[in-house]
Amino acid sequence: MTTTKRRMFTLLLAALALVPLAAACSSGDDDSGDSDATYMGAIVTPPIEKPDAILMDENGQPFDLRKETEGYVTLLYVGYTHCPDICPTHLYEISEALKKLDPDIRKEIKVVFATADPERDSPEQLKQYLDTFDPAFIGLTGTRDLMDQFQVALGLQPASRTDLGEGNYAVNHAAYVMAFTKDNYAYTVYPSGMGQKEWLNDLPLLVKKGFRTE
Repeated sequence: MTTTKRRMFTLLLAALALVPLAAACSSGDDDSGDSDATYMGAIVTPPIEKPDAILMDENGQPFDLRKETEGYVTLLYVGYTHCPDICPTHLYEISEALKKLDPDIRKEIKVVFATADPERDSPEQLKQYLDTFDPAFIGLTGTRDLMDQFQVALGLQPASRTDLGEGNYAVNHAAYVMAFTKDNYAYTVYPSGMGQKEWLNDLPLLVKKGFRTE
C-alpha cells in the first residue's frame, strides 16, 4: 500500500469513527504546565505534509500557502460555500473557539478554507462567506485542475459532484480539518463531530508544543 493510500485509509477510519484519538505528550524542557495534557484530534500516520502551492486568495491575490503560513499553526479545510451543513459547522466551531483563546495563542493561528467547488467559489464569494465567521479567515480558489491537484497533494480524492437537478449540485469532499504545526506537517485532523471542546484543548498545545508524543 502506498503512503498516500495508507494516509487516505487512516483518515477515512478517523472520519467514520468520529472519536478523538488521544496521544500523551510530555513537556520535555517546556514549562507551560500542561505536560500531562493529551491531544483530542484524530492522529494520522504518516503525517500530512503541507502542500507547496500557490493559489488565489479571497482578495484575488496570489497566495503562497507555505510562505504565508510559515511560523503559524494552520487549520486547513477543503469545502465549499454552498455546503448546507458540515462546512459552516466546522467554521463556526473554529471561529467560536478562537474567540475564547488567549490572544497570545490566537495570533499564532491561521485558518485556511480551500474550495472544492471553484466553479462557484470566486474570490468574492469566498470573502463574503468567510467574513460571516471571521474576517481573518483565508479563502483559496483556483482552476478546477489546480484545486484537484491541491487535494491530491493533501492525500485526498478530488471532490466529486452529486446532481440535485435544475442546475444545482452538491459537492462530495473530505469532512475534516487538518491542523498543520509550525513544521509544516499535520499530525492531527478533526472530523465532523469534533468542535470547540477539542479546539480549545488542542490549539494551545499545538501552538506551544507542536506535536509531541514523548
